[in-house]
Amino acid sequence: MLSQVYCAGFQLFRHRLLPWAQLTTLSRLHHVQPLVTRNIRSWSNIPFITVPLSRTHGKPFAHRSELKHAKRIVVKLGSAVVTRGDECGLALGRLASIVEQVSVLQNQGREMMLVTSGAVAFGKQRLRHEILLSQSVRQALHSGQNQLKEMAIPVLEARACAAAGQSGLMALYEAMFTQYSICAAQILVTNLDFHDEQKRRNLNGTLHELLRMNIVPIVNTNDAVVPPAEPNSDLQGVISVKDNDSLAARLAVEMKTDLLIILSDVEGLFDSPPGSDDAKLIDIFYPGDQQSVTFGTKSRVGMGGMEAKVKAALWALQGGTSVVIANGTHPKVSGHVITDIVEGKKVGTFFSEVKPAGPTVEQQGEMARSGGRTLATLEPEQRAEIIHHLADLLTDQRDEILLANKKDLEEAEGRLATPLLKRLSLSTSKLNSLAIGLRQIAASSQDSVGRVLRRTRIAKNLELEQVTVPIGVLLVIFESRPDCLPQVAALAIASGNGLLLKGGKEAAHSNRILHLLTQEALSMHGVKEAIQLVNTREEVEDLCRLDKIIDLIIPRGSSQLVRDIQKASKGIPVMGHSEGICHMYVDSEASVDKASRLVRDSKCEYPAACNALETLLIHRDLLRTPLFDQIIDMLRVEQVKIHAGPKFASYLTFSPSEVKSLRTEYGDLELCIEVVDSVQDAIDHIHKYGSSHTDVIVTENEKTAEFFLQHVDSACVFWNASTRFSDGYRFGLGAEVGISTSRIHARGPVGLEGLLTTKWLLRGQDHVVSDFSEHGSLKYLHENLPVPQRNTN
Repeated sequence: MLSQVYCAGFQLFRHRLLPWAQLTTLSRLHHVQPLVTRNIRSWSNIPFITVPLSRTHGKPFAHRSELKHAKRIVVKLGSAVVTRGDECGLALGRLASIVEQVSVLQNQGREMMLVTSGAVAFGKQRLRHEILLSQSVRQALHSGQNQLKEMAIPVLEARACAAAGQSGLMALYEAMFTQYSICAAQILVTNLDFHDEQKRRNLNGTLHELLRMNIVPIVNTNDAVVPPAEPNSDLQGVISVKDNDSLAARLAVEMKTDLLIILSDVEGLFDSPPGSDDAKLIDIFYPGDQQSVTFGTKSRVGMGGMEAKVKAALWALQGGTSVVIANGTHPKVSGHVITDIVEGKKVGTFFSEVKPAGPTVEQQGEMARSGGRTLATLEPEQRAEIIHHLADLLTDQRDEILLANKKDLEEAEGRLATPLLKRLSLSTSKLNSLAIGLRQIAASSQDSVGRVLRRTRIAKNLELEQVTVPIGVLLVIFESRPDCLPQVAALAIASGNGLLLKGGKEAAHSNRILHLLTQEALSMHGVKEAIQLVNTREEVEDLCRLDKIIDLIIPRGSSQLVRDIQKASKGIPVMGHSEGICHMYVDSEASVDKASRLVRDSKCEYPAACNALETLLIHRDLLRTPLFDQIIDMLRVEQVKIHAGPKFASYLTFSPSEVKSLRTEYGDLELCIEVVDSVQDAIDHIHKYGSSHTDVIVTENEKTAEFFLQHVDSACVFWNASTRFSDGYRFGLGAEVGISTSRIHARGPVGLEGLLTTKWLLRGQDHVVSDFSEHGSLKYLHENLPVPQRNTN
């Protein structure tokens, strides 16, 4: 029967004292309605299922992203999670972290339940201490000091350890939960409690009443009275967990929970034994997939194993509860593993009844890598043919593309700001410009891959070459920019890279048809799968963790998107810029007509672009001059809102609103104006507040201009030219995958060259290093050899 319900002392709950008697009587509630049973379909023969289970709520969640809607959650803590590595005592730091996460979710309004191991381990620690103390005293009195070294600790019986450890374990949990103003109650059960209908009703009623009162039930098998575990060489009195997996699943189904989280000491399910060279974590496990999984040995403690966990998980799934099996011991993730799972992040193995219609993103990544390697082996003319064909398709299929884009615009109306709607919109002129850019890329791709950069004769008949090669698999994430897809695709084709594309859902219809046209072009040379469009519910943060699949991430979108990706990326380099704070310095020797025209084009032509002007620096000698007045009048006509910098505001009696920050990217018809004393002052301001994107000087003094060009440390520095020229197409690159402000690999508008890296080729004839030793027969020559001329046609 239900053995014990425990809540230490009195707990302050909802500003009232909750007496002990009220809790202990919960196990005898009779007003709970009998459970309604029904037949449950069977996917596997699970031996611990002996009683028909009740389940009246809906199906489990189909996708990870839905887990954030989970209201009632069971967290099962395996023995390996709760106990220390020496299997004697509890992992207190880990437990404290788990309690914190459970408390956070409980305080969000969720109903949390714990199924925990640990009583035996805690009791074992206490009993060992008592035995050692007792033996040392007796032997010191009767046997002499020498025999103390020979003391051996007997194998401790598990039930005795459980009896000694239960109260201490619960006191520990209670103390930890109290830190978060949460009351916890202990419930001890045995297998017999699920076989008796009355006891099941009592258990069900107790749990429901605890949840109703915002109390976290902590459930454990009553190991003080259960039959002893089967002998095992490494058990040594550690708690048996072979029933805890089934207990957690049974509890989850009985209580109609939304989510069961099973924490163990492995990351989840693998397609081969964890630790083997080709083992891959299974992201989503479907009923019927058991045949494709090889189960390894059990965890370091307890009697459970992954096979038992899978059976329990499948049984809970068929009862309507979603399940995730994850690692609760890894120091880098255990501090947020539970909250990450509930937030829908890709952690552990998620059990789902719904198989996706297409391949997983991991499979798409493998296809992109394989297709990219084949693409890189094509002749340059063949890659150029693919790009030319794609350019033709953009104009030939114009009507279909614009129709799809119209659907996106209609769905986005009222949801997106005007600048974003403008980015989302496609037109005949945009498609024509895209086609022209793609043909430029095709023309420049003739000798991109495999081009020899350096040749060196190391020694006689030993020659070294450095040649260009693709980076590998690129992940390009873009927002509201469907025209980005064919541009990036063409650059990937020209450079021989595999490509994963993740577009914003606001451009779903446009992206779909553009990707189909891209694959149609790729099919002409059998490399259709080299470019993949990710259509799954994969979160961007999860994609950024695929470091074994993706070699480079390129974000195209808002500064916030870029920052989020740079933060989320785990071990994958990110090429891009987080901000486009572009400056224009109008020197004291600037032309009146040029200055006004350049400011208008840089700020007003497309204010949402990352290369739009954000801060205008004016030499102080220009204040109250016709040049200054003309610029201000033009900005008023263009309805540009002006923010005054601190120095500029000090010159004015009635100034515009003073700028909140000099490091601001407005992305709209807004502009900061600040006054500087000299070209050096302008350079210092740019270095302090700029983002190293694009900065411009307007002057007629060539010496001043050259000083500015040489001393401003930005990716693009211009003289008497609009900031808007900072663009791959306008640079003659055909297109760009983005603008990089980093200092490694590529900087500025990144075109074809920025998507290539190098490798070294060494051709010899039985050369060994020992021949070049002090007494060897060969000497290093290190002669530079001529490099084949690049084809510029």
